[in-house]
Amino acid sequence: MPLGRVYLLGAGPGDPELITQRAARRLGEADLVLYDALVHPELLDLCRDDAEKTFVGKRGGRVSERQSAINERMIDAARAGRVVARLKGGDPYLFGRGSEEAEALHAAGIPFEVVPGVPSPIAATAYAGISLTHRAASSSVAYVTATESPEKDRSSHDWTKLATATETLVIFMGVRALESMMARLIEHGRAPETPAAVIQQASMPKQRTIVGTVATIAQLAREANVGMPALTVVGEVVKLRDALRWYDVQPLFGKRVLVTRPEDRSLGLARLLRDEGAEATCIPAIRIAPPEDPDALARAVREASTYDWLVFTSASGVDAFFDEVDRQQRDARVVGSARLCAIGPATASSLRARGLRADAVPTEFRGEGAAKILLDHHAGDLRGVRVMLPRAAVAREVLPDTLRGAGAHVDVVHAYRNVPPSPDDEAALRAAIEAHELDVITFTAPSTVESVVRILGENAPALLASFTIASIGPVTTAAAEKLGVRVDVTAPYYTSEGLTRALREHFTR
Repeated sequence: MPLGRVYLLGAGPGDPELITQRAARRLGEADLVLYDALVHPELLDLCRDDAEKTFVGKRGGRVSERQSAINERMIDAARAGRVVARLKGGDPYLFGRGSEEAEALHAAGIPFEVVPGVPSPIAATAYAGISLTHRAASSSVAYVTATESPEKDRSSHDWTKLATATETLVIFMGVRALESMMARLIEHGRAPETPAAVIQQASMPKQRTIVGTVATIAQLAREANVGMPALTVVGEVVKLRDALRWYDVQPLFGKRVLVTRPEDRSLGLARLLRDEGAEATCIPAIRIAPPEDPDALARAVREASTYDWLVFTSASGVDAFFDEVDRQQRDARVVGSARLCAIGPATASSLRARGLRADAVPTEFRGEGAAKILLDHHAGDLRGVRVMLPRAAVAREVLPDTLRGAGAHVDVVHAYRNVPPSPDDEAALRAAIEAHELDVITFTAPSTVESVVRILGENAPALLASFTIASIGPVTTAAAEKLGVRVDVTAPYYTSEGLTRALREHFTR
């Protein structure tokens, strides 16, 4: 059997979008993924569905996987012909034991590749508003780890030189020994008034930056209850923070936002929220399921070319329709000469992904807007016009009723159903809300509001009143208010981008 291969991949400092393209590609090729504690869980979505994913993380002060066992696991899997991705926080070689793993692979004759990652000090200082070097403040940097191998007889750090050797000093994993390390710096010549900062959870919405001096930073970090993972930066560059801050001054920074839309639709909104510094928690309040009568959808696909208009009211409707096209081993030509209307840019984008462009996208992203598009196109007279609406089994009737009122023949096709979330997701939703672990709850459709209210029971309005409630548009807001839920933010532009922008403006005010 031919040997497999091992990829030692740097996952970056925390933000899942800081992984390199090459590392993401290699991750998607792996049969076995061994990942560390500081790897963002979203990165595991880059793995193949059939890949085996195993946590082998090590955290200071906790029982964790032995390095020798990790080495053996990689070697055994590669000898069995498997492709292994060893996914490590930050960069594999920078205080990450990746070089030890590479040595073990070399000794065993296993081919390997190293993909560098964004190192944590580079990201931590950039996200905290501190530049490691600056022409007026620092032309030299030293990286030091506070955790050395227990097999060493004594520390390899020569503090008599390190304390003043470079203008900027970065200390890894030094929170627990911060007081003694700062005392050592002062003892060996570093001025007590030298600026210092501790950066915890770098590049993440939970990031915290504590600023002081070499003399005070240990006490300040202790009073702020700073824990791991954290980096300490010593040097005049810390003074740059007031001018260079950009991440932790955003209106949504640190806000804990619940995304309730279906799992396969949550990623886009979560990323937009993360771009604003928010911490997005994705727990679906509904799931998308096939229609109860799949034959009706199958028939609609076969007859699609006989219609004048296909009106898609959601991206889920597009996906359900064209999944059936795929199932029939057909392609986009099934629509024939039918015109396509998409309610909103997300729905239009889903059509483009299928190789089709919408002929019409209303400026008002709801049924009324789509009806106006068709009425205007046909000068208000829809007699003889055949329209198909592939949509959810339960939806507002304003669109088909308006079109029929103008004379159109309208076939509403149930392309999918909104069904309750799994019991685990229901329990997670209830726990997150009852524990007040959130600042904002977002609703992107009436069905998401209805599901959350059902899960919480009769106390739902009172429980939800503790949070900022944000709705994607007036239809969803009306559904919430009908159930007694107060809505604080209604997006005027009914998209994920519009909802994110509305939240930003709300918290800016």
